[in-house]
Amino acid sequence: MIYLHQIDPIALSLGPLKLHWYGLMYLLGFIAAWWLGQRRVRAGRLPGVDANGFSDLLFYAMLGVVLGGRLGYILFYGLEGFLANPLSIFKVWEGGMSFHGGLLGVMIAALWWSRRQRMHFFDTMDFVAPLVPLGLGFGRIGNFIGAELWGKYTQAGWGVIFPTDPALKDFSVAQLQAQYAAGALDPFARHPSQLYQAFLEGLVMFLALWWFSRQPRPRYAVSGLFALLYGVFRFLVEFVRVPDEQLKYLAFGWLTMGQLLSVPLILLGVYLLWLSRRSPVLQPVVPAKESA
Repeated sequence: MIYLHQIDPIALSLGPLKLHWYGLMYLLGFIAAWWLGQRRVRAGRLPGVDANGFSDLLFYAMLGVVLGGRLGYILFYGLEGFLANPLSIFKVWEGGMSFHGGLLGVMIAALWWSRRQRMHFFDTMDFVAPLVPLGLGFGRIGNFIGAELWGKYTQAGWGVIFPTDPALKDFSVAQLQAQYAAGALDPFARHPSQLYQAFLEGLVMFLALWWFSRQPRPRYAVSGLFALLYGVFRFLVEFVRVPDEQLKYLAFGWLTMGQLLSVPLILLGVYLLWLSRRSPVLQPVVPAKESA
């Protein structure tokens, strides 16, 4: 089945104020993290920390996601564009967020919060890891709605036709619809790689990590599984995803920046899982008001 993408990236317009679906997806991701995190706090999965302490952690993590994600994108993918237009750093609603930069931002925020709480850094990261995948999934859905970061042509009689495809830039909306109805745009059907990532990095990772972390696990284990799963899923999807125009393939005619940045995550995941074999298990401590 071939689908013509016709979704308006703007969810709501109120005069000059425009709410983009991309920003709304980030908001949903933060809400999901807050709700899931509150459940884990009430279950005693962050001993010695109450709801207020978790709210502080989430706030700092949100800053880390936004600032780290934006700075990471500029450093890894868009340095040339930033140098040409430095004010572009503030145009978050247009997309341009790096997961790897956002992850570094969250780690820095978690490290600072952990030191204030006198907690082991990886106890915090093990707590946070299961809260992240739904936000990743929502973010990829935002990419799909915004018709960005699409995949290669499928050439298989199915896929999604994106009006943002450079080959279709001269077509009006009416012309696209007419050509689509006639089947003339079928060769331009692409892999909806954003939805592949939403499924793997969002739903599959969430189910795996939430199930895995339901029981107390050794320190490093949950973080290790997160890093390993994300690195593997991202590396695989990159094979059907179009590389960033400004970077193209880095080597071998297939290696992308996304794959290059995912290799350290895979290695880190394997190392953390190995390290967890002889590490202590943080036991839940249910708050007194919850234990009656």
